[in-house]
Amino acid sequence: MKPSVWVKMDTWVRHLIPFGVTLFLLLLTAVPTHLPGLSGIAPMLPLMGVYYWAIYRPDLLPAWLAFVIGLLCDIVDGTPLGVIGLVMLLVQGVAASQRKFFLGKSFAVTWWAFGLLTAGAIGLAWVLVSLILGRSIDPTAVIFEYLMTLCSFPLLTWALARTQMAFLRDA
Repeated sequence: MKPSVWVKMDTWVRHLIPFGVTLFLLLLTAVPTHLPGLSGIAPMLPLMGVYYWAIYRPDLLPAWLAFVIGLLCDIVDGTPLGVIGLVMLLVQGVAASQRKFFLGKSFAVTWWAFGLLTAGAIGLAWVLVSLILGRSIDPTAVIFEYLMTLCSFPLLTWALARTQMAFLRDA
């Protein structure tokens, strides 16, 4: 039996969940907090989304969508265009290539690997921005951004896992 238009539309919308959630995380980072100094050290929530979906549903957040999210991050954050796009592309590629390793492993292993990958990603972004601007950016804010990203990973992973169970169980 051929699926109805509503079933097809439901499947299509469910397949947009990873992109939509990651885009929401991007917009969440752009919300002004009015806390002094927090804007420079806010966690990279979209990076966590790209990492999570690259491991658990890489079919629904392919590399080109990770790049688009990165370009949008560049626009929202004011970083040179393409820097975060490249970083997101690399994170998605590395995480998706190691997907078989991560599946079935404990959360501690996933968090540890996220910490390593995020250190490299944020470090690469720092180097690229410093090279493009022609001057070294203060690494203090970069270190705090890394620590905030790493510390917020468990809570965000829990929320992403609940989202996956709620909307993508049978997709």
